[in-house]
Amino acid sequence: MASAKTRGLLSLLLILPLITLASATTGIRLGIIRKPSLDVAIFREAPAFRNGDACQPAEKIHIAMTLDSNYLRGTMAAVLSILQHSTCPEFIEFHFLWARFEPEVLSNIKSAFPYLKFNVYRFDSNRVRGKISKSIRQALDQPLNYARIYLADMIPADVKRVLYLDSDLVVVDDVAKLWKVDLQGKVLAAPEYCHANFSKYFTESFWSDQMFSKTFEGRKPCYFNTGVMVVDVEKWRQGEYTKQMEEWMVVQKQKRIYHLGSLPPFLLVLAGDIRAVDHRWNQHGLGGDNLEGKCRSLHPGPISLLHWSGKGKPWLRLDSRKPCTVDHLWAPYDLYRSSAHYLEE
Repeated sequence: MASAKTRGLLSLLLILPLITLASATTGIRLGIIRKPSLDVAIFREAPAFRNGDACQPAEKIHIAMTLDSNYLRGTMAAVLSILQHSTCPEFIEFHFLWARFEPEVLSNIKSAFPYLKFNVYRFDSNRVRGKISKSIRQALDQPLNYARIYLADMIPADVKRVLYLDSDLVVVDDVAKLWKVDLQGKVLAAPEYCHANFSKYFTESFWSDQMFSKTFEGRKPCYFNTGVMVVDVEKWRQGEYTKQMEEWMVVQKQKRIYHLGSLPPFLLVLAGDIRAVDHRWNQHGLGGDNLEGKCRSLHPGPISLLHWSGKGKPWLRLDSRKPCTVDHLWAPYDLYRSSAHYLEE
């Protein structure tokens, strides 16, 4: 029989993680996500996913994602969802981009996915030094958020096509269907949203400038979300799209023409000139807006990919015990070991 003193100590141990969690949750502001402690394996091992009988020798599916400890929990869930719903998961190769070497992050990926085929590339933050302007949400100002612009410079030359995915999403369909989209000669494919008010992505200074306002002449520009993109890497390099976007980033530093981080340079260069794919491949905005992150409902129609773009992230809302309904669709892919799980072990 445990003594009263022992029972009191156990009670303290049980509530301490909740106290810590509550303080961490309330301490979050402007979308900044606190790092989890990575000194131990904090993610469960995922099942080993094997090719189905129908799989024939085929080209690899190359998927690129950014990687850092702040969003690692989201990355783990995204990877699991991709593998779980793939008919031929052994053909998938991941390309992770990170701003700095974090051995604990690497060890957690290896322990959670022992069979995963992946490579890691360092994104040199100096490439965007002096080019980033303050946006409406601090998380959008991180150098790694701009790595997608430099993707073609980092991955191997023999990779001809890549699927870029954000870390705050889950795939609920076979990703090969998106990978195989016919680009029809375009450099990039993504869902387009032509009903959105395109003008709001740029400031009055942009639209009132006679030269800037002619940027989209000859195009019918529509908003597209850069968290889900199929990119022809060869065509990107040939067209020097990185350089084109950098030039707009320099303009932004001189004369504020937009507010939203790395998205506007993509729109300025490519809006109205991409291959549009079905909206089912980016049910985005589930994280709410960039300021408050309020709950949002799913849009009607079929869904192949759920994307928590916006301020609210499902793992934070679930941990705070104030989840949105859509966050429960993310939870089955969460490999994170809770503090309670450790105590049980």
